[in-house]
Amino acid sequence: MYRILISDKLGKAGLDRLDEIDDVHYEMKLGLSAEELKGIIPEYDALIIRSGTQVTADLLAAAANLKVVGRAGIGVDNIDIQAATWRGIIVMNTPGANSVATAEQTMALMLAASRHTAAAHASLKAGEWRRSDFVGTELYGKTLGVIGLGRIGRLVAERALAFGMEIIAYDPFVSEEVGREMGVTLVDLEDLLPAADYITLHTAVTPETTQMINADSLGQMKKGVILVNVARGKLVDEAALANALQNGQVKTAAIDVYSSEPPRDNPLIGLPNALHTPHLGASTLEAQRNVATQMVDQVVDALRQTDFRNALNMPFQAGLDFRAIRPYITLAEKIGGLQAGLAEGPIQTIEVEVNGEALDGMVRAIAAGLLIGLLADSHPESLNYINAPVIADQKGLKITQTTGKSPVEYPNHVSCRVIGDGWERLIAGVLFSDGGPGIVRLDKYDLNVRPKGSILILRNKDLPGVMGQIGTILAAYDVNIGEWRMGRDKPGGIALSFINLDNVPPQSALDTLEKITAVTEVKLVNL
Repeated sequence: MYRILISDKLGKAGLDRLDEIDDVHYEMKLGLSAEELKGIIPEYDALIIRSGTQVTADLLAAAANLKVVGRAGIGVDNIDIQAATWRGIIVMNTPGANSVATAEQTMALMLAASRHTAAAHASLKAGEWRRSDFVGTELYGKTLGVIGLGRIGRLVAERALAFGMEIIAYDPFVSEEVGREMGVTLVDLEDLLPAADYITLHTAVTPETTQMINADSLGQMKKGVILVNVARGKLVDEAALANALQNGQVKTAAIDVYSSEPPRDNPLIGLPNALHTPHLGASTLEAQRNVATQMVDQVVDALRQTDFRNALNMPFQAGLDFRAIRPYITLAEKIGGLQAGLAEGPIQTIEVEVNGEALDGMVRAIAAGLLIGLLADSHPESLNYINAPVIADQKGLKITQTTGKSPVEYPNHVSCRVIGDGWERLIAGVLFSDGGPGIVRLDKYDLNVRPKGSILILRNKDLPGVMGQIGTILAAYDVNIGEWRMGRDKPGGIALSFINLDNVPPQSALDTLEKITAVTEVKLVNL
C-alpha cells in the first residue's frame, strides 16, 4: 500500500480519483509548519503539493521513504530539485493541465490594463460617471513581447494574434523556424524590450531569470509599456517596477504573482497604475480538475514504476512508451550488475551502445539502467534512474553513449564495454523471445544465457574432464546446477562457463574450484 501525503489544497476531482485506487492510502494535512511536515514525512512514499509547501533539502533529508514529489501545477521553485535528485526522489509537475487557464488570465489582464476595467468598475460602483477618465488603448496593431515561448507563451501568442497584434518573442531554447510556423518573430531580449508595447512573462524561475525585470531592463523598455506577469513573482524586482510605475516609464503593470505570497509590504500594492489579482492564473474549474487528476495519475504511475510523465529530474525523457522501454532498462541493469561482479579493479570508463530500430531514442534510458546495475553494490543508499547518473558523475566515471555504430547479428542489441587500469570487458545482451533479458556475448565468447540468480562464471583450459570435475565439486557442496552454458575461443583454447545455480555455493566450494589445475578464473555473481 502506497502512502501519499497532500500538504496543499488539491481539487476534489483528484481526491475522488485517489478514492478509486486500491493500492493507495492518502491523507490531506493542510497548514503544516516546516517542523510538523518534517516530523511526519518519513511515513510517506509520495508528497503532493501546490505552491504553498516548501520542499527543502532539510525536509528531503528526513524523507526516508519518499519516492515522488508531485507539484500540482507548473512552477517548481518551491522544491529543491538538486537535493531530491541526489536522494533519488522524482520531482514532477503538470505543465499542460492549467496552460489554457493561465493564458486566458494573461489576456484578461492585458485587456483589463488596456481598458482600465478595474478602476472604471470601482468608480461606477462609487456612484461616479467618469467616462473621459478611462479612455483606453486597443490591442489591435500593437506589438506584444513574449518572454518565454513555452507551452503558455505559445497559447498567449496564438490568442494575441487573433486580436491583430504583432508578436515578438525571446526564448533561447526555441528555434526561429518554430517561431515562423507560429507567426512569431524570435528576437534577442535587448531587441524585444524597446520594441514592445506590451510585455508578458512566461518563463521559469532560474538563477539566470530571477529578477530579469529590473531597473536596467525596465529602463530599456519603451516608455509607457504595459507589463503583465502571470508567471512567477521572482522574475521581477518589485521595488524597481514600483519606481518605473511612479515615474511613468511603465504605464501599467498587471500582476497576478508576487515574490512572496500573500504579498505583504509589497511596493506594488496600492499604486494606482498597478492592477492586481491573487495568483488566479490556474484558478478555473477546468484547470483545477485537470491539475488534480493529472497529478494523482502521474504520482501513482511513478510509484508503481509504470510511467514517469513530466518527471523533471529524469536523466531521460519518459512518456507513454515507458512500458516499451522498461524491458531494455532491465536488461541494462543486468548487464551492469554482471560488469560490476566481473570487474578486475575500479572501473574508469563505460561505453554504452545500442543497435536496432526499437532502441531509437532509448540510449540515455538504457545507460541509466546500466548505471543502476553497476553501482548497486557500492552505493548504500537507494539507487534509481534519478540519482544513478549523479552518483556516477561524482565517482568520476566517464560514460559515452552511442547508437547504431557497430554491425551486430542480433536486432535491438545492447552492449557495454567497461575499461579499468590495464583491463577491459565487453558484455552484450538482447531480449529473448519471451521478453526476458539475455546475455549473448562476454568478451570474445558467444553465449545464450539468462542473467538471473546466482551465476558461477569460470574460465578454464579446454581439456577433457574439466566439466566433470566442476560438477563433482558442486555436488559435494549440495549446489544444484540450473543451466550450464559454455563457449570457447577455439578447440583446446580457453573455455568460458556460465552456470546458473539453484543455490549459493559457500566460499569453500569456490576455493576448491580454484584448485582445479585447468581452471584459471572463478567468479560468483548474484543478480
